[in-house]
Amino acid sequence: MNCGCAEVVTPGLLDLFDARARMIDAAVPVAGRERLALDEAAGRVLAGDALGDLDLPGVDNSAMDGYALRLADLEDAKAKGRGLTVAQRVPAGAGVLHLPRGGCARIFTGAPVPLGADAVVPQERTRIDAQGHVHVEGEVSAAANIRRRGEEARAGERVLAAGTRLTPAAIALLASHGIAEVVVRPRLTVALISTGDELIEPGSPRVPGQVYNSNAAMLRALLAQQQCRVLDLGIVDDTASAVQEALIVARDSADLVICTGGVSVGEEDHVRPVVERLGGIAFHGVAIKPGKPFVFGWLGAGAASGTPLIGLPGNPVASLVGWQLLALPFVHGRQGRPPAPLQHYPVAAGFSRRGPRGRRELLRVVLDWTGGAPVATLAGGQGSHMLGAASQANGYLMIDANTHVEEGHVYGYCPGTQFLG
Repeated sequence: MNCGCAEVVTPGLLDLFDARARMIDAAVPVAGRERLALDEAAGRVLAGDALGDLDLPGVDNSAMDGYALRLADLEDAKAKGRGLTVAQRVPAGAGVLHLPRGGCARIFTGAPVPLGADAVVPQERTRIDAQGHVHVEGEVSAAANIRRRGEEARAGERVLAAGTRLTPAAIALLASHGIAEVVVRPRLTVALISTGDELIEPGSPRVPGQVYNSNAAMLRALLAQQQCRVLDLGIVDDTASAVQEALIVARDSADLVICTGGVSVGEEDHVRPVVERLGGIAFHGVAIKPGKPFVFGWLGAGAASGTPLIGLPGNPVASLVGWQLLALPFVHGRQGRPPAPLQHYPVAAGFSRRGPRGRRELLRVVLDWTGGAPVATLAGGQGSHMLGAASQANGYLMIDANTHVEEGHVYGYCPGTQFLG
């Protein structure tokens, strides 16, 4: 039987976007920097601008296989009813040659365009006569199929800005400039605390009433995805003294503390009162479903000097939503990455559903493209403890508070791919 507890409207909850803005504003990059070989820097964040050492391309070069020529020579040959003599062969990696008057050069993709040539004609638009002369079909424009020196980057210019996460493409760009080392922000050390007497670790024998600690496994994977070092302090007893002891260790060992469970307002929820004794609470409670009992605070003398703390709900889907929408942009800010706006765009619902009271609801959905345009369908059960739907979902359908979902109507859709980078 549904008691309706999930539908109780709690006053004083912070709007999702207000909470997200507060998290972003509070995210101060960790101090320090580290020099790494480029091969070791995947996923790390640049501590300063990366400047190019070269013009890219380094010389005018051909965008395709074909023939480099002078347009004046081509027009002269056409007027006389003959083709151009192939005077040179220019492979990639060759030096820069001078194109003789009246001739053309057989050229390959990436090869330097000979001096004097002002166009490259693709080989598909040419024919070779019995004497080996090249005839060109159709019109040719000046600079056709020539990549100009420095058109992508000039030596000394910024090629990547400070705060850029080094993706494979970014690493390739740096390598193309001959850059072998980069200066990056230090990896973020995150202390992870799981609270709950009912929790046991996967692989342990289980008795009725016990729950395997899925949150820690999930958060370790999410933090590893962000190149964070994880200090897992394990499962902490549901007592104020045990929570306080763990938080003190975390405060003194990490750049960020993340707790799961114990962040609501029940008699066995000790995280908030302990955090208030050891530091302070910036806000507690966000008007989202799932994820309402989200806590953001600090451990130490003040918010600016203390160790930031994020308290995630114990229900695993609520914990995942809190991580993706609120904790993740804060982690990015601590890493020195610029905040990215929350992506959402209109998608039609393929179902009807009673709307949430007093909170914005994030429904786990998959997109059906069989009709040509995406239609959102529920990925499964929507309970905050139901990981099956979360594991299958493409993203979230974002339903405003007190709004019913009607089949065929359009709502905001948040793609899950934005939370991976």
